[in-house]
Amino acid sequence: MRTALTELLGCRHPIVQTGMGYVAGAGLVSAVAEAGGFGIVASATMTLGQLEATIKQIKSKTHNPFGVNVRADAPDASERIDLLIRERVRLASFALAPDRDLIRRCADGGVLTMPSVGARRHAEKVAAWGVDAVLVQGGEGGGHTGPVPTTLLLPQVVDAVDIPVVAAGGFFDGRGLLAALAYGAAGVAMGTRFLLTSDSPVGLRVKQLYLDADVTGTVVTTRVDGMPHRVLRTPYIQGLERSGRVSALVRSARHAVAFRRLAGLSWPQLLRAGRAARHGRELTWAQTLMAAGTPVLLRTAMVEGRPEFGVMSAGQVAGMIDDLPSCAELIARIMKEADDGLGRLTAVR
Repeated sequence: MRTALTELLGCRHPIVQTGMGYVAGAGLVSAVAEAGGFGIVASATMTLGQLEATIKQIKSKTHNPFGVNVRADAPDASERIDLLIRERVRLASFALAPDRDLIRRCADGGVLTMPSVGARRHAEKVAAWGVDAVLVQGGEGGGHTGPVPTTLLLPQVVDAVDIPVVAAGGFFDGRGLLAALAYGAAGVAMGTRFLLTSDSPVGLRVKQLYLDADVTGTVVTTRVDGMPHRVLRTPYIQGLERSGRVSALVRSARHAVAFRRLAGLSWPQLLRAGRAARHGRELTWAQTLMAAGTPVLLRTAMVEGRPEFGVMSAGQVAGMIDDLPSCAELIARIMKEADDGLGRLTAVR
């Protein structure tokens, strides 16, 4: 299937695997790339050295293109972009809008850019800055999300920009891919669906919690990092929702300190990251501390396999998924479903 996205990224299928912290590493990304999709490394939870090692490991497993997600407000964002340029990584994606300088540096170095957006005006803004594509996530998506569902947000953005648009939030099969293409998107991006594959590094105990969830099994909370965050509904999250300000601040400070050690950041670097996170947002310092400590909560669940003490980002599609195929099996299935769907539509016409 050829779309503007496959032409831009050089992948066989218009299916993107999003950058999920502690999930989208060398194993998952290379498996997606080998299957013809486009995998994106989650580098926000990696040191610069770990990112470089991950890129080299992916290159040893596949010759197909892949991308890296970069936090635009990271203290070493410039160094990470330099690394992507040196390693000739195809795409830099951004969960937070990058500034013009980062976009320009990527363009000059031959790296494509694709920020994630949750509103039409954000898409128009970054398109005017010269990005190559935008990823549009509707409210159904996991992690940081907005209130507008994909079916309303996607057509708004498609009509507003003239660059490839990737649809995210609520996609897990070939029917969704066809629907996104019908809206005018050039492909789909999926996080939870790729997390729930045999190539995902997440432990079976945690995966089973996702598989057991129904479509009401997620909740959008601001108690994780101060911003709307869709996660699995667990006793730990319910406890966060009930906790008071003082206990939340103490817990956030403890997690921020743990993340500083984990990421190898100095105290000045952590404070600069905090100031950058607050820029342009109405976050209190308590919420900023929460944001700094979020990777620790993700690691506790995703890496250490202790969901009772951590956070599990999840899209609402978790309630629609009941198996753990390999990435190759999943992508082949989605493309067959899309092809079958095209056949039905042709018959209708």
